[in-house]
Amino acid sequence: MTQETTEQPSDFIRDIVASDLASNKHETIVTRFPPEPNGYLHIGHAKAFCLSFGIAQENPGARCHLRFDDTNPEKEEARFASAIQEDVRWMGFDWGEHLYHASDCFEQLYAWAEYLIQEGKAYVDEQSGDEIRAGRGRLNADGVTEPGLDSPFRDRPSDESLDLFRKMRAGDFDDGKMVLRARIDMAAANLNLRDPVLYRILRATHPRTGDDWCIYPMYDFTHGQCDAIEGITHSLCSLEFENHRPLYEWFIENLPVPSQPRQIEFARLNLTHTVMSKRKLTRLVAEGLVSGWSDPRMPTLSGMRRRGYPASAIREFCQRIGISKAASTVDFALLEHCVRDELNRVAPRRMGVLDPIKVVIATLPEDHEESFEAPVLPGDPESGVRQIAFGREVWIDRDDFMLDPPKKFFRLGPGREVKLRHAYCITCDEVIQDSDGKVIELRCSHDLETRACLPTDRKVKGFLHWVSARHGNPTEIRILDHLFAAEDPEADGDFMDAVNPDSIKVIHAVVEPNTVDLPAETVVQFERLGYFCIDRFDSTADAPVLNQTIGLKSGWKPKPSNQPKKAKKSKKA
Repeated sequence: MTQETTEQPSDFIRDIVASDLASNKHETIVTRFPPEPNGYLHIGHAKAFCLSFGIAQENPGARCHLRFDDTNPEKEEARFASAIQEDVRWMGFDWGEHLYHASDCFEQLYAWAEYLIQEGKAYVDEQSGDEIRAGRGRLNADGVTEPGLDSPFRDRPSDESLDLFRKMRAGDFDDGKMVLRARIDMAAANLNLRDPVLYRILRATHPRTGDDWCIYPMYDFTHGQCDAIEGITHSLCSLEFENHRPLYEWFIENLPVPSQPRQIEFARLNLTHTVMSKRKLTRLVAEGLVSGWSDPRMPTLSGMRRRGYPASAIREFCQRIGISKAASTVDFALLEHCVRDELNRVAPRRMGVLDPIKVVIATLPEDHEESFEAPVLPGDPESGVRQIAFGREVWIDRDDFMLDPPKKFFRLGPGREVKLRHAYCITCDEVIQDSDGKVIELRCSHDLETRACLPTDRKVKGFLHWVSARHGNPTEIRILDHLFAAEDPEADGDFMDAVNPDSIKVIHAVVEPNTVDLPAETVVQFERLGYFCIDRFDSTADAPVLNQTIGLKSGWKPKPSNQPKKAKKSKKA
């Protein structure tokens, strides 16, 4: 069951797609999602592929390709490619038979590189990487680019460059000895057009092609041509590639490619309390600040799944934030609102006690046992009921008792009466403390006439969750907070210094016995406490582990409407 937005999304990219269809520019819309398999996908990637796959779903006959940008074998691994596919499928999307790899095109890309050399539009450069970077120039203090410096090899004859390039492929030169560069314009205002590098020598075993290649194409030379080979009509990417678009178009115009894709950029997702750089997430993993890419505090889709965020809630979030050119930062509380809104409808109810204190109901026999019925989902009779075991001894949360409670504390205290949810009213008659004054046990009496199934006129302000001491399951629960306490982890320098040392706390709780029997990844609502997910990696029948998903209360409020309020009708005298 889900309450995802049913209205057709609308944004400037979808408007372009609709216009292209209306003008018959394209008969079939083809988009793509091209991740690099050097890490796990995060929620920023979700925004991107929800757009590309979403457009394909919204237009009859359209499709979206999944293509791995596997041009850097030093950082790419097969396990990352598998995780990416799993995440995209979990999010509800499928590419069907259209799974591709940039490495599928290595031979064609090489042939096109030779074509550029033969056309006098590429040359082999023997400068070092530092010399090439220095020669390209950079923005000066006024933001104006100064002309770059021509490489001393820029006018090398095509035949000589072609011979050297073939020797590069054959492995005749050491790594870094030379590169292939496009000959475009060293005075271009856009630095990306200043003779960009197309190929570099790199001896590294590729996850798919092994040691077949010792030269690898750069991303800028790869993705546009792969788009053209696959027949992509709309190549959607984030704004950091806007300055690369002229280069994308230059390659398309100067190569005999089979189609003419169009690159369109949109603002990437920025989220408070989060870093969205895969390089920085890799550092968190490498330095042990998290347990791995699937750590439930990570903004990766795998981490959010492990924490209990529903895929439908993430899709709803991506739709709510929309697509635009304007960069902005989204409040993490909006994502939590979408998660909470979905879980409130679908998460089965249970009771759990996070910091147990024992309550002995002295007015019941020691061997007393009974059970109470409670709904699995309030307001949804089709969800059924659950049986809650009850005995003479129960656990309640320590926060629900005070020795000297203030006037507006409506929970348990000496001489006070409360209602155990779905069970009886109890009154605290005696408090037992240890030698240090810590409360270790409460002895109470119960009122038989307040049994849950019996009608009563008793008005009670305090309702407490509880778990039977005899029947409850000891459970490890991970209480989770933002991995970064600051809204902007990078505002004051190294983001690693902003890691929240209290982002995870392990406690030992007690939960209803019918909780741990649920399948892994099930999210339950512990009444009065919040939502908790059965860990899909660490939880076992003998040692259940739950991750805190989110609390019950939302910190997000919708922006006020811009619509003027209707004037109130004046009352007649």
